[in-house]
Formats: sequence, C-alpha cells, structure tokens
Amino acid sequence: MTALARPTHGRMIGGVCASLARRFGISATKMRVIFVASCLLPGPQFVLYIALWVLLPSEDKARRSW
Repeated sequence: MTALARPTHGRMIGGVCASLARRFGISATKMRVIFVASCLLPGPQFVLYIALWVLLPSEDKARRSW
C-alpha cells in the first residue's frame, strides 16, 4: 500500500482528487466527477478539499522524508 501523497504530475489544482483516485484505484477524471457531483449536495466538500490540500504532502516531499 502506498502512502497518500499529492502527485507532482497529472494534477489539476491541488492534486487531492488525483491522490485519492490513485489510492482507491480509479481514474483521476472519475474522482473529479465524483467530487463535482458531491458539491451539488449539502456538506463541507470544499473545506475538506482545502484541508486535504494542506495536510497531504506533495509527492516529492514525501519521497524525501522516506
């Protein structure tokens, strides 16, 4: 199992959706569609995205810490 880290390549804004897609084994596009669709529902989706953007290390920083 790989560590959860935002990729340096293939990300659009912060890399959170790409990171979660890699973790769950689905395409990044599908994860982005799921995220946008979930934003139509009430809840703290944007706050969660920003929190993950801040908390998840970038892939290059995660490699240096190993």
